[in-house]
Amino acid sequence: MSGRTINVGPDQDRITTPKVDAIAAKVPAAIAEDGALTVGFSAEGAAPLVFAATDDTTLIGVETDIAHLVADVLGLKVDAQTSSWENLFLAARSGKYEIVFNNVTVTEERKDIYDFATYRVDQLGWQVIDSSPIRRIDKPADIAGLRVSVGSGTNQEKILLDWDKQNRAAGLKPVEIQYYEKYGDVLLALKSGRVQAYFGPNPTIAYNIAVSGGSRIVGTASGAGPGLQGLIAAMTKKDNGLIEPVAEALNEVIENGSYAKVLDRWGLANEAVPESRINPPGLPRQAG
Repeated sequence: MSGRTINVGPDQDRITTPKVDAIAAKVPAAIAEDGALTVGFSAEGAAPLVFAATDDTTLIGVETDIAHLVADVLGLKVDAQTSSWENLFLAARSGKYEIVFNNVTVTEERKDIYDFATYRVDQLGWQVIDSSPIRRIDKPADIAGLRVSVGSGTNQEKILLDWDKQNRAAGLKPVEIQYYEKYGDVLLALKSGRVQAYFGPNPTIAYNIAVSGGSRIVGTASGAGPGLQGLIAAMTKKDNGLIEPVAEALNEVIENGSYAKVLDRWGLANEAVPESRINPPGLPRQAG
């Protein structure tokens, strides 16, 4: 993404794709009747996933673009709604949001309650400032004794806590974890030295480095942990009948090339999937 000029204004001139009647016909009548797809996004999102344009109102980013592509295929308009990260799950479960596009990783526990249609691989990154002596973070021992920031309730938090547990069992120093609601606060904490590293979504980190500089990535990991490639997916209330046409819509835009254009626009071509899958193996269940 280095050197790119990225449009962050409210006039996005989004990539579009035609309606496919055969797929649109599979949308449950209760969802299709108002002509809109109610999509949940996080109000605390960060670029390039989902964030506010320069008007501080219009939601833009790769997640919003993919949601719009899916809605195009289904012949629906996007009714964008925002909430906190935690409330996205509650709103999807209650049916208030018909679908969520917000960098949600498939997990075995979440599959008990929700249905998923995949559309990106889940990559996590370790971010440090340019002047940091940290060169690589690849394994639990690399974070022993560090002050680390991570998002509360996220899969990266689960991985971090597991690494810390392994370190403690090996007699290594524990990690000091600090939580911030907004990525901007994380960046300030990194710059001031309050934290030494941030463990978060790789797209957000890569975008920040490309447009702002001053930091670097010292390691990446699958959002599902070792042994399984994590997958990002659209999330719906379980058995509400929407996930099949959504997966078909995603496969349509993958095949017609509009999906690749969206990922490339945001510098995320390396996170493409060859096909959308419904409820694939997810992050393993947590012990206890």
